[in-house]
Amino acid sequence: MIQPEQDKKLWGGRFAESTAPLVEQFNASVGFDQRLAEQDIRGSLAHVDMLGSVGILSGEEVAQIQDGLNLILADIRAGDFEWRLDREDVHMNVEAALRDRIGPVAGKLHTARSRNDQVAVDFRLFTKEAALTLADLTRELRRVMVEEAERHLSSAGGRPVILPGYTHLQVAQPILLSHWFMAYAAMLERDEGRFADAATRMDESPLGSSALAGTPWPIDRHRTAAALGFARPTVNSLDGVGSRDFALEFLSACAVLMAHLSRLSEETVLYSTFEFGFLTLPDSHTTGSSIMPQKKNPDVSELARGKAGRVFGNLMGLLTVVKGTPLAYNKDLQEDKEGVFDSFDTCKVVLRLYAEMLPKSVWNHEVTLRAAGRGYSTATDLADHLARSGVPFREAHEVVGGLVGLASRSGRQLWDLSDAEMREAHPLLSAEVAAALTVEASVAGRKSYGGTAPVRVREAIDAAKAALEP
Repeated sequence: MIQPEQDKKLWGGRFAESTAPLVEQFNASVGFDQRLAEQDIRGSLAHVDMLGSVGILSGEEVAQIQDGLNLILADIRAGDFEWRLDREDVHMNVEAALRDRIGPVAGKLHTARSRNDQVAVDFRLFTKEAALTLADLTRELRRVMVEEAERHLSSAGGRPVILPGYTHLQVAQPILLSHWFMAYAAMLERDEGRFADAATRMDESPLGSSALAGTPWPIDRHRTAAALGFARPTVNSLDGVGSRDFALEFLSACAVLMAHLSRLSEETVLYSTFEFGFLTLPDSHTTGSSIMPQKKNPDVSELARGKAGRVFGNLMGLLTVVKGTPLAYNKDLQEDKEGVFDSFDTCKVVLRLYAEMLPKSVWNHEVTLRAAGRGYSTATDLADHLARSGVPFREAHEVVGGLVGLASRSGRQLWDLSDAEMREAHPLLSAEVAAALTVEASVAGRKSYGGTAPVRVREAIDAAKAALEP
């Protein structure tokens, strides 16, 4: 049965019957890719301007099309645009609306262009802008981390806040809380760099690649690339329409960022528990229980930790989609967008939430100081004392291990051991040496580059502040 004229697709000339309703539903992407409407219209405006500049369209045709597109863009921004499922995607919705508005001249917009390069340029524009946005937000959280590090360098009665450092989640050695913040600042600096690098690599316009092989029309791809803010056009038309590694790189950067934020979330959850008591989260960023009135739940951190799994899944999902697609475009690639949108939205909100929450959180420095002294955290300092006196470190390690065993069996700390007990373990040890095994001395002594000594953390903060200056 021949399709009625009003039901025909913009591509429907070859088809003799209407698309089945279930196929319409399965095939349509307008429910999510309408998010690319602004990028789509920007791409069309650049394309039609170029068609006029090379003489493919007349000035009057260019003006009609540009006016129509700008009116449609205004409707979209105002929420007055009707998105239709039967028009499949954002591109066909916009083109059909343009045809409804200005008539048959709208069909000239698609000269020397395919939906394949159209979707590629829209998606690349969005992903590039998303990468730059996340780079900026990552930088802002990094700035918060540095500010918090500086604040806690002298917030405990004018002294730095000391925190137990852990390996295997067992007390290992005392560190400055500022050193802890600067560790996350270092991670975020790399995350920011990954987004910036990804944006630089995807800074190429596929517009003009057409369906897959380029076009015989005398187009100017450098002009459209510049108009859209790209550094250059893609060099290969097959690659231009058929590759999504720019999206994979973006998703990879999102996944690494969320891995870091999930680690931060895990520590935030642990440190805010009654058992740890290190951290009091603000009421504004926690929730209560419907039945237990005493509860204060770290929902922001728990959700951030959980949402990391979604972001990891988005990366794996797109890797799985593209691994078996031959060149150039395949409908499989319609599955490239939702994961990118979701990862962008997730990373954006988690970065903003932590930038709000951390400055309002309170670290209980007396609790952290007591905790830093538990678990024989200065044992390595005692071994280092022996090693500096000429004792081989392995021998020193064994001696101190014996002292830790002695202290633990009697419920004491190393600094509680008697002079006789210390000298019996090794003649170079004494009660005076034991008494010097404070967490403050341990922290202050770790002056190697990148270490936790206050002088080194101060240097790291100053360097980070300088790097964050505009």
